[in-house]
Amino acid sequence: MELSLGLAVSSMQIDPFYKNEVDDAMINFWLPKILEHPEAYMWYTNWEIILKSDNISIGGMGFAGQPNENGEVETGYMIDGQRHNKGHATEALQLLTQWAFTHQNVKTIIVHTLDHNLPSRKILAKSGFHETGTDSEGLMTFRLEKS
Repeated sequence: MELSLGLAVSSMQIDPFYKNEVDDAMINFWLPKILEHPEAYMWYTNWEIILKSDNISIGGMGFAGQPNENGEVETGYMIDGQRHNKGHATEALQLLTQWAFTHQNVKTIIVHTLDHNLPSRKILAKSGFHETGTDSEGLMTFRLEKS
């Protein structure tokens, strides 16, 4: 994919848990949902995070489908381990949320992260998300409301 987009080939360091998540999403979500909803592909695809200065992909993010009847949409993200703590995920998440809120039917953006994932919690706080709960397995929910 990187070569077809004219990008330098990356050697991303991805936690095995997230690698499995991405592989599963490709086969069981992104490809089938894009085929099912080609007119709304942007809600079902992985958006690559490109570091322009190096012309390289440093992660990805996307939505878990179109906004529901309450105007809620869920997003998630992953950054190359070599690029952590440099502000890239925060910048990308802020840009993605700005884009989502340009759609009139989007009222709330939701993110789930594990309670021990402190870097992700920091990104969410910097991006204006507010914690709204934690389930019994340590999965935290954060929300950002359209202003």
